[in-house]
Amino acid sequence: MTNATANPMSTELPRNVLLGAAAGLVGGIVFGLMMTMMGMIGMIGALAGQMGNVPVSWMIHLVISAIIGAGFGVVVPYAGSTSARVLGAGLVYGLGWWVLGPLLIMPTMMGMGPQLSPAGMSAAMPSLVGHLIFGLVTAYAWRWLSRRQA
Repeated sequence: MTNATANPMSTELPRNVLLGAAAGLVGGIVFGLMMTMMGMIGMIGALAGQMGNVPVSWMIHLVISAIIGAGFGVVVPYAGSTSARVLGAGLVYGLGWWVLGPLLIMPTMMGMGPQLSPAGMSAAMPSLVGHLIFGLVTAYAWRWLSRRQA
């Protein structure tokens, strides 16, 4: 067993972070297109005081997607290497970011406070679907990219 297998963080960390960032961009593009079709992408601009500014919203969304994807690249080696485990990790990661992003971070930054009530969570259900798809697409892209790099 190699050291990288025994400890996924050892020598593979920089590679996994870069692959994760690239995979996060792929997931972010898919999720961003979904938000654009639903007329919701402009809300992301509010994070920079640019509510409704679609180009700024896209830039912010893609930067966040790359950062979140890099985080996925750090944690996914602990899930295992099978496709099912990587995709499962993507679903869990997307769910986690649904709670962190639209339920905690974004509403707090916009002065509304956390939205963890049943009403707040219900209003964020379309976003849940998008975050789960983001997680799956990011996981698939990470698996594909990491296999190409091997």
